Amino acid sequence: MKSEVPELAAGALRGLGVPAAAARTDLVSVYREHRLNLVRLAVLLVGDRETAEDVVQDVFARLHGVRPEALTLAYIRTCVLNRSRSVLRRRAVALRRREYGRDVVDSAETAALLGESRQRVLVALGRLPRRQREVLVLRYYVELSDAEIAQVMRIRESTVRSTAARALTRLQRELGGEA
Repeated sequence: MKSEVPELAAGALRGLGVPAAAARTDLVSVYREHRLNLVRLAVLLVGDRETAEDVVQDVFARLHGVRPEALTLAYIRTCVLNRSRSVLRRRAVALRRREYGRDVVDSAETAALLGESRQRVLVALGRLPRRQREVLVLRYYVELSDAEIAQVMRIRESTVRSTAARALTRLQRELGGEA
């Protein structure tokens, strides 16, 4: 299934008059080089690996209608960010409809792999408002500059800096001053 996505996108690019070899090479090289980092980004935004892989796979499947010169890493990150937001919105609706009294529990494997301190940071990160969480993930996990974050999130650089400052203050308060 993983090889189907680049094939689908390459086929669509051929329909735009792009030579088949060039379209396939561009999309395949972007996919091979950046898929893992994009999945990591999505994991930090949506909270689990399976959904993150689905998000990235869906983004690459939808790239079939995009001009090859528009396939920049910033554009693809924006697509992953937007798709992750859609997943989180769907989850929020489902949680509102869910019966009260039933708690969602991570699997034992996930809890064991993360370790206690990392788990606490991820839980505290998950409690932050969406924009603050996204800025911190893009800055500290993906290691983007303020200008790159502003481009991906379509906000000003000054907004990135102020949002990051507020997020770090709140994260430190969530962790009890340990940060």
